[in-house]
Amino acid sequence: MGSDFVSFDATRRVMRWIMAGFYMSAGMLHLTNPGALLPITPGWVPFPREVILVTGICEIAGAVALLTRRLRWIAGVMLALYAVCVFPANLKHAVDGVHLPPVPDSWWYHGPRLVLQPVLVWWALFSAGVIDWPARARHDQA
Repeated sequence: MGSDFVSFDATRRVMRWIMAGFYMSAGMLHLTNPGALLPITPGWVPFPREVILVTGICEIAGAVALLTRRLRWIAGVMLALYAVCVFPANLKHAVDGVHLPPVPDSWWYHGPRLVLQPVLVWWALFSAGVIDWPARARHDQA
């Protein structure tokens, strides 16, 4: 790495903590109130209540692992895959207009949420150090 390489260590650290907080909160919601999420679970998901509980455990485990050095890389990969896997539920929530208080019902909420789903995938991978983009892209252009 040359001196022109842009370091994102501090940015990644902040991003990891924000993502860990987000997934810890989401995981707690999944575990404490799985029934609230049943309406947005696609009909083809077997054992939906149990899947919601397992996803809550996965979110909490991912949040904790993301903050460790040893498990950070795999946590980033798994949280990125998780964001891809929950996309059908987010899509069902939006398309079917499922009312899920306190989440807004409008497309002003659902549109950006669906469009930004790939950003969550990138965020998990970047904050865990799995990918270096945009840092590597800047370095390669120099």
